[in-house]
Amino acid sequence: MNSNTLFFILIAILVIDFIIDTVLDVLNAKHFNDELPQELKDVYDKEDYEKSQRYKSANFKFGLLSSSFSLLLTLCFFFFNGFAWVDEWARSVTSHPILITLVFFGVIMIGSDLLTTPFSYYRTFVIEEKFGFNKTTKRTFFIDKLKGLFLTIVVGGLVLAAVTAFYYQFPEQFWIYTWILVAVFTLFMNLFYSKLIVPIFNKQTPLEEGSLRTAISDYAKTVGFTLDNIFVINGSKRSTKANAYFSGFGSQKRITLYDTLINDLEDDEIVAVLAHEVGHYKRKHIIFNLCASILLTGMTLYILSLFISHPLFAEALNVSQPSFHIGLIVFGILYSPISEVTGLIMNLFSRKFEYQADDYAKNTYKTEPLISSLKKLSKNSLSNLTPHKAYVFMHYSHPTLFQRIQNLKIQ
Repeated sequence: MNSNTLFFILIAILVIDFIIDTVLDVLNAKHFNDELPQELKDVYDKEDYEKSQRYKSANFKFGLLSSSFSLLLTLCFFFFNGFAWVDEWARSVTSHPILITLVFFGVIMIGSDLLTTPFSYYRTFVIEEKFGFNKTTKRTFFIDKLKGLFLTIVVGGLVLAAVTAFYYQFPEQFWIYTWILVAVFTLFMNLFYSKLIVPIFNKQTPLEEGSLRTAISDYAKTVGFTLDNIFVINGSKRSTKANAYFSGFGSQKRITLYDTLINDLEDDEIVAVLAHEVGHYKRKHIIFNLCASILLTGMTLYILSLFISHPLFAEALNVSQPSFHIGLIVFGILYSPISEVTGLIMNLFSRKFEYQADDYAKNTYKTEPLISSLKKLSKNSLSNLTPHKAYVFMHYSHPTLFQRIQNLKIQ
């Protein structure tokens, strides 16, 4: 294989991926107006259903525009030797290989962020605002951007610097050292993300004493689940959409409820949602996902180590000399079809786990509050209740609302 062949293989992967995603989006959009199943007819009244149709249509059209722009931008970078230019500029700034890598990815990241921020701004302050979801102020929007950039530079920069150092210091074993680093970092973030990262963006307060906390505590006792850390996060600062999540394990486990969730649902519905989250913990789904993620990372890094130093990678992008950062760019694109397959497999497991967590909530608490909570959450977020099967298969980590209700009603 010569460099021109590899170049067009990279282009083909990018274009085919775009075509597949676009076809799936179009197929999904054609089902927006499907008649709702009998079990879902009470989710929306006529006005809300029409509103949900407009919301889905707006997101579909905007998604096509933003993904087309992203593809065009990427192709221009390839055809006009953008990677070679950034590589040359990084080498003109410093001769240290680790700093070259940091400068290279820093320029690409900042440039990409600047070009895509207008799309993010439009989605937040036009689409989400129009349909009543947005609560973010422009000040908060840009402060979030700066905070995210700072975290990426500090945390991402440190990890990238360490990985690059491993590559140049231990070229044969670098993937092993990198795997260990990533595994430790992943475990650390699973344990302490809510304590260290979330407070940078949101305020978290312990759930106050009252009927809700009593109901949660009573349920936790019935299933032998120690749950002392229950927090409320001010999600309403940015959106009206509701959520709840479980994080950590062992002594670090905690439940976080969005304040919007508490406002939207009744106490028994919130307990049902938490029973579902406890089901994930009891069924060891969190441990499975963590282990699977670490194993997939190890496999990816091993394959990366076999190819990253190949001079053909640099030649394909018209870069003067092989380097770690150029190898990462080319390998990331070549590996993306494999990543899609592993992502599909993980989504299959995820959908199975959602059924298991629903079953746990049904068997240890109540069925009806969980069904009513799922319906309310779908209504309040104007969810698509009739997605195309192919779209669900490719993109959904959860079963559809209809599938979950069917499963919950099985005796």
